[in-house]
Amino acid sequence: MTVIPFTGQKSCCCGKIAETPFVIHLPVAPQVVARTRFSPPPPSRSGCLTVPEAMDILAAAMRKERSGGSTMVAITGPGDPLATPDITLQTIELVRARYPELKIGLRTLGMGSAALAGKLARAGLNYVEMQVDGTKPAVLEKIYAWIRPGMKTLKTSEAVALLINEQRHGVSALKFHELKVIVTTTVYPALNIDHVAKISAEMMELGADGIGLIPYAPEPGAEVSLESPTPAAIAATAAKAAPFLPIVEPLLRERAGDSNSDSAPVKAPLPRPTSERPNVAVVSSNGMEVDLHLGQAIRLLIYGRREDGLACLLDVREAPEPCTPERWSELAGILPDCFVILAASAGETPRKTLAQAGIKILISEGSIEGTVDVLYGGGKKGRKK
Repeated sequence: MTVIPFTGQKSCCCGKIAETPFVIHLPVAPQVVARTRFSPPPPSRSGCLTVPEAMDILAAAMRKERSGGSTMVAITGPGDPLATPDITLQTIELVRARYPELKIGLRTLGMGSAALAGKLARAGLNYVEMQVDGTKPAVLEKIYAWIRPGMKTLKTSEAVALLINEQRHGVSALKFHELKVIVTTTVYPALNIDHVAKISAEMMELGADGIGLIPYAPEPGAEVSLESPTPAAIAATAAKAAPFLPIVEPLLRERAGDSNSDSAPVKAPLPRPTSERPNVAVVSSNGMEVDLHLGQAIRLLIYGRREDGLACLLDVREAPEPCTPERWSELAGILPDCFVILAASAGETPRKTLAQAGIKILISEGSIEGTVDVLYGGGKKGRKK
């Protein structure tokens, strides 16, 4: 989760929204649905929170005092919230039930938005930002490397046509259910910069409330990069789009690692030992590093504090048999004294099942000693995700 107060952004050529809220991001959406040709590989799902984890962290964030302004909860991911609607709807419903005063928003590519619009509105959603980088297949084919509706990757020509259709119907449906819809467009030189006014005009006809223009900037890890548009080019593009939709500031873009951000994100706190669960379980092939997927575990190393307070290996426990229906419940049963499992990776099912049992999975790379030391309040650090 990240908590980001937006105090004035430099990366968007936009007008200010009347009241800029304090945004709390809950990354519960695991499934990535698209990648542009100018993006790095999709992020790991390990950055996702389970819904109970997200609600716990939201509760902690809400206890912190803030001066003035409203608060908005953003349903985010590494993935698209509408790709996993059950998770998204559950999160919205819980936030709305516990914090009826909060605004709730999400950022999406728009796949499935028409079909889900009614459910989203009834659950308590207020605000949607939809990424629309073009309304013509020829434009989008130059921008997207792949688009994956559901679990199937389509040919780019088929996928962009489907995306355009989904976005058009989605904006209309969301507005029918009285949700605020802001279109966000990344402005790519020579690809869609001359198409932005058309996007603004078409989205106005569908009922969108505004458009946010985000200048393309090269991303670390991307295989292909473009030149960034000049401020003058962005200003000229905004002037052409403004007669159709107000140019507004997107609210839900996370700013982690963004040098243009005026604030750094606050990361979710690490799990800590309790009197009931004082120990750490570790998945490792060599006893030195956290280097295995949880599903590959044959045994788990159990670390905890000695009487002198130093952390050390206390026990080795056999993991349940793989490919059994109750494997993760059985694993929880053999770890009643552990508050966390360290693994190099883990799937959604064990994360959810173990979280319900009170055990967090922490995705980590590096030495066992250093990571365990951090969890017990020491200073040595492994690489955690």
